[in-house]
Amino acid sequence: MIREILVNVLCPFLGTVAYVVLFNVPRRYYVSCGITGIVAWLVYLGASEGMSSAVASFLAVMVAVFLSRMLAVRMRCPITIFLLAAIIPLVPGAGIYYTAYYLVTDQLSLAAERGIEAVKIAFGIVVGIAFIVSIPKEVFQIHYWRGRKRRKRLKDMN
Repeated sequence: MIREILVNVLCPFLGTVAYVVLFNVPRRYYVSCGITGIVAWLVYLGASEGMSSAVASFLAVMVAVFLSRMLAVRMRCPITIFLLAAIIPLVPGAGIYYTAYYLVTDQLSLAAERGIEAVKIAFGIVVGIAFIVSIPKEVFQIHYWRGRKRRKRLKDMN
Protein backbone atom coordinates (compact mmCIF):
# COMPACT_ATOMS: atom_id res chain seq x y z
CA MET A 1 0.00 0.00 0.00
CA ILE A 2 2.67 2.53 1.00
CA ARG A 3 4.86 1.42 -1.88
CA GLU A 4 1.99 2.00 -4.32
CA ILE A 5 1.39 5.50 -2.93
CA LEU A 6 5.09 6.33 -3.17
CA VAL A 7 5.23 5.10 -6.77
CA ASN A 8 2.14 7.13 -7.72
CA VAL A 9 3.66 10.27 -6.21
CA LEU A 10 7.35 9.86 -6.98
CA CYS A 11 7.11 8.67 -10.60
CA PRO A 12 4.94 11.55 -11.89
CA PHE A 13 7.12 14.03 -10.00
CA LEU A 14 10.37 12.68 -11.41
CA GLY A 15 8.97 12.24 -14.90
CA THR A 16 7.56 15.74 -14.95
CA VAL A 17 10.74 17.30 -13.62
CA ALA A 18 12.80 15.35 -16.19
CA TYR A 19 10.73 16.84 -19.03
CA VAL A 20 10.96 20.29 -17.46
CA VAL A 21 14.74 19.97 -17.42
CA LEU A 22 14.65 19.04 -21.13
CA PHE A 23 12.51 22.13 -21.83
CA ASN A 24 15.14 24.34 -20.11
CA VAL A 25 12.71 25.70 -17.53
CA PRO A 26 14.42 27.78 -14.80
CA ARG A 27 15.27 25.78 -11.68
CA ARG A 28 13.03 27.80 -9.38
CA TYR A 29 9.98 26.25 -11.10
CA TYR A 30 11.04 22.58 -10.84
CA VAL A 31 9.14 21.78 -7.63
CA SER A 32 5.99 23.60 -8.77
CA CYS A 33 6.05 21.80 -12.09
CA GLY A 34 6.55 18.46 -10.33
CA ILE A 35 3.59 19.17 -8.07
CA THR A 36 1.34 19.95 -11.03
CA GLY A 37 2.35 16.61 -12.55
CA ILE A 38 1.54 14.81 -9.29
CA VAL A 39 -1.83 16.52 -8.97
CA ALA A 40 -2.76 15.70 -12.57
CA TRP A 41 -1.79 12.05 -12.13
CA LEU A 42 -3.58 11.61 -8.79
CA VAL A 43 -6.78 13.19 -10.13
CA TYR A 44 -6.55 10.91 -13.15
CA LEU A 45 -6.10 7.83 -10.95
CA GLY A 46 -9.00 8.82 -8.72
CA ALA A 47 -11.31 9.59 -11.64
CA SER A 48 -10.36 6.52 -13.68
CA GLU A 49 -11.84 4.21 -11.03
CA GLY A 50 -15.42 4.94 -12.12
CA MET A 51 -15.03 6.58 -15.53
CA SER A 52 -13.41 6.02 -18.89
CA SER A 53 -9.82 7.08 -19.33
CA ALA A 54 -10.87 9.92 -21.66
CA VAL A 55 -13.21 11.46 -19.09
CA ALA A 56 -10.65 10.93 -16.34
CA SER A 57 -8.03 12.69 -18.48
CA PHE A 58 -10.45 15.55 -19.10
CA LEU A 59 -11.07 16.04 -15.38
CA ALA A 60 -7.39 15.70 -14.50
CA VAL A 61 -6.40 18.25 -17.12
CA MET A 62 -9.04 20.70 -15.93
CA VAL A 63 -7.66 20.53 -12.38
CA ALA A 64 -4.06 20.68 -13.58
CA VAL A 65 -4.66 23.65 -15.88
CA PHE A 66 -6.50 25.49 -13.12
CA LEU A 67 -3.52 24.89 -10.83
CA SER A 68 -1.16 25.94 -13.62
CA ARG A 69 -3.07 29.20 -14.11
CA MET A 70 -2.89 29.96 -10.39
CA LEU A 71 0.84 29.20 -10.26
CA ALA A 72 1.52 31.27 -13.38
CA VAL A 73 -0.21 34.31 -11.90
CA ARG A 74 1.38 33.84 -8.50
CA MET A 75 4.92 33.30 -9.82
CA ARG A 76 4.55 35.81 -12.68
CA CYS A 77 5.60 33.53 -15.49
CA PRO A 78 4.00 32.03 -18.61
CA ILE A 79 1.37 29.35 -18.07
CA THR A 80 3.08 27.04 -20.57
CA ILE A 81 5.81 26.30 -18.04
CA PHE A 82 3.31 24.60 -15.74
CA LEU A 83 0.83 23.49 -18.39
CA LEU A 84 3.31 21.32 -20.27
CA ALA A 85 4.49 19.83 -17.00
CA ALA A 86 0.93 19.09 -15.92
CA ILE A 87 -0.08 17.17 -19.02
CA ILE A 88 3.09 15.08 -19.38
CA PRO A 89 1.81 12.23 -17.14
CA LEU A 90 -1.52 12.19 -19.01
CA VAL A 91 -0.34 12.00 -22.62
CA PRO A 92 -1.45 8.68 -24.16
CA GLY A 93 2.01 7.68 -25.32
CA ALA A 94 1.51 3.96 -24.76
CA GLY A 95 -1.76 4.04 -26.72
CA ILE A 96 -0.06 5.69 -29.67
CA TYR A 97 2.86 3.26 -29.48
CA TYR A 98 0.59 0.21 -29.46
CA THR A 99 -1.49 1.65 -32.30
CA ALA A 100 1.63 1.87 -34.45
CA TYR A 101 2.78 -1.57 -33.28
CA TYR A 102 -0.54 -3.21 -34.18
CA LEU A 103 -0.55 -1.47 -37.55
CA VAL A 104 2.92 -2.80 -38.34
CA THR A 105 2.02 -6.32 -37.21
CA ASP A 106 -1.19 -6.20 -39.31
CA GLN A 107 -3.59 -6.46 -36.36
CA LEU A 108 -5.94 -3.78 -37.64
CA SER A 109 -8.81 -4.25 -35.20
CA LEU A 110 -6.50 -3.86 -32.20
CA ALA A 111 -4.83 -0.87 -33.87
CA ALA A 112 -8.19 0.80 -34.41
CA GLU A 113 -9.25 0.12 -30.82
CA ARG A 114 -6.03 1.56 -29.34
CA GLY A 115 -5.97 4.45 -31.80
CA ILE A 116 -9.52 5.54 -31.06
CA GLU A 117 -8.87 5.38 -27.32
CA ALA A 118 -5.70 7.49 -27.73
CA VAL A 119 -7.61 10.05 -29.80
CA LYS A 120 -10.36 10.21 -27.16
CA ILE A 121 -7.78 10.86 -24.43
CA ALA A 122 -6.04 13.50 -26.55
CA PHE A 123 -9.39 15.17 -27.26
CA GLY A 124 -10.21 15.17 -23.54
CA ILE A 125 -6.87 16.85 -22.84
CA VAL A 126 -7.46 19.53 -25.47
CA VAL A 127 -11.02 20.28 -24.34
CA GLY A 128 -9.95 20.43 -20.69
CA ILE A 129 -7.22 22.92 -21.54
CA ALA A 130 -9.63 25.02 -23.63
CA PHE A 131 -12.23 25.21 -20.84
CA ILE A 132 -9.86 26.56 -18.20
CA VAL A 133 -7.72 28.75 -20.47
CA SER A 134 -10.88 30.51 -21.66
CA ILE A 135 -11.36 31.91 -18.12
CA PRO A 136 -10.01 35.49 -18.00
CA LYS A 137 -6.61 35.92 -16.33
CA GLU A 138 -7.98 38.48 -13.87
CA VAL A 139 -10.06 35.80 -12.13
CA PHE A 140 -6.84 34.23 -10.87
CA GLN A 141 -5.53 37.45 -9.31
CA ILE A 142 -6.35 38.36 -5.71
CA HIS A 143 -6.96 42.05 -6.40
CA TYR A 144 -9.81 41.07 -8.74
CA TRP A 145 -11.66 39.39 -5.88
CA ARG A 146 -10.89 42.21 -3.44
CA GLY A 147 -12.17 44.80 -5.91
CA ARG A 148 -15.25 42.74 -6.60
CA LYS A 149 -15.96 42.45 -2.89
CA ARG A 150 -15.45 46.21 -2.46
CA ARG A 151 -17.80 47.00 -5.38
CA LYS A 152 -20.45 44.73 -3.90
CA ARG A 153 -20.22 46.50 -0.52
CA LEU A 154 -20.51 49.90 -2.19
CA LYS A 155 -23.51 48.71 -4.19
CA ASP A 156 -25.18 47.37 -1.02
CA MET A 157 -24.61 50.69 0.75
CA ASN A 158 -26.42 52.63 -2.00
